[in-house]
Order: sequence, then structure tokens, then C-alpha cells
Amino acid sequence: MKRTAEVKRKTKETELTVSINLDGAGISDISTGIGFFDHMLEGFARHGFFDLKVKGKGDLYVDCHHMVEDTGIVLGGAIKEALGDKSGIRRFGSCILPMDETLVLCAVDLSGRPYLSFDASFAPCRLGDMDAELIKEFFYAISYCVGMNLHIKVLSEGNQHHMAEAMFKAFARALDEASSLDARIKGVLTTKGSL
Repeated sequence: MKRTAEVKRKTKETELTVSINLDGAGISDISTGIGFFDHMLEGFARHGFFDLKVKGKGDLYVDCHHMVEDTGIVLGGAIKEALGDKSGIRRFGSCILPMDETLVLCAVDLSGRPYLSFDASFAPCRLGDMDAELIKEFFYAISYCVGMNLHIKVLSEGNQHHMAEAMFKAFARALDEASSLDARIKGVLTTKGSL
């Protein structure tokens, strides 16, 4: 069973095409027009072993908000579609990831119920061309469009770039674990009968 999907979205603000293979090798082809964001998505693909293509263009002359948020929406939709009915997946995943002086915890439940807990404080700053506050917007959009509980907590603060990168990598590892197939699981991992 191939666990792949391609989702497109076009608005007056952005035009995006995202494709993902949950059982990939970490190969990525990313182009959103926001260098720092591309770097984060490349790390997400590599460390989650997802094959990921993101092609986006939009109103970056306004700011980066629409592109970052809409990428979360479209990527979330692609992940949800690739997961299918979630038969055989582990459902839960977590990771505590260090990056130099920073330490980030990420936990995922592919429950079908959207919720984001984001416990991190970024100083008002830009990371490359991207406002640091948009990191939360991205994770909010992806959690709601996948329908996942997503908890991200910075345990040790430090360099803003390191904090952001640790979040994307920890999310990748946690999602890889949660979406992994386990031969012991028959149907979906719930007492309710469906997720």
C-alpha cells in the first residue's frame, strides 16, 4: 500500500502544490520563496524519512505569513490523505531532540482530534526573511489540517535558529514514529473502532 498524496491549493494570496511519501528516504525538493522556511522543511523531510515536494509562490511582497500558514494547511492535508484510514499505524510518537544548547520535546497523537500546545517563546526577530512568530502559525495549521494532537515544548532555550530547527526535526521524528506501521496492530489503534 502506497502512503502518498499530492494536494494543491490556489488562493489570491498563494499557490501551492505539496506531495509527500510517508515511507520515503528523506528526499526533498522545496521552494516556497522563503529561504529559512525551505531549510526547516528540508530538515523535516530528511529527519522524518519523508519524500517531500513543496512548490509555492505567493504574495511575499506583503510578508511571509500567507505562505507559511498555507504551506501548513496543504502539507497537513497531504499527510492526512497519505495516512488513509490509519490502519496499522502506531498513532503516538514523541521525541526529545537536542540542538547544541537547546532542547525540544515534541509529542504527536494522530487521533483525528486537532489540538496544538506550543510552549516556546521567540524573541521578536526574523530568521532570515521569516518572522519567528510564524513558526507557531505553521504548526497550528498543520495540526488542525491533519487532525492531530501536537505538543511542542522548548525545555532549554537558546539561539532562535537552533530552537526552530530543533522543533522541525523533533516534529519529524515524532510524526515518523506515529505514522509508522506496526504488524501487531490490526485495524486502528483505538478502543472506539475508528480514528
